[in-house]
Amino acid sequence: MARDSKNQIRMRIHSRIRRRVAGTLERPRLAVFRSVKHIYAQVIDDSVGHTLAAASSNEKNGVKSGGNVAGAKAVGKLLAERAKDKGVKAVVFDRGGYLYHGRVKALADAAREGGLQF
Repeated sequence: MARDSKNQIRMRIHSRIRRRVAGTLERPRLAVFRSVKHIYAQVIDDSVGHTLAAASSNEKNGVKSGGNVAGAKAVGKLLAERAKDKGVKAVVFDRGGYLYHGRVKALADAAREGGLQF
């Protein structure tokens, strides 16, 4: 019997999370995507389907350290600054089906230090 790939398993977990987690204008959703080289995060208002703020480790003027833990911390801090400029104070965290560990945890902790409330 064929096994599911890691990404298929992640997508199944992510769909379970998304059944419960939805972003509103008062508390938008902070969504994380992690690739091998980079990490991406965005603050989304699901009621209208708009991205309010976004940051990633492959921006030209952004983070220099790429997709490692230091890069994730820098992305979290940058995203928190951009979200606060848009008037966002509190978010719901969507880990995207990834374990809350390593780069995902570093991004979340840096966003909290930047002033976002989870």
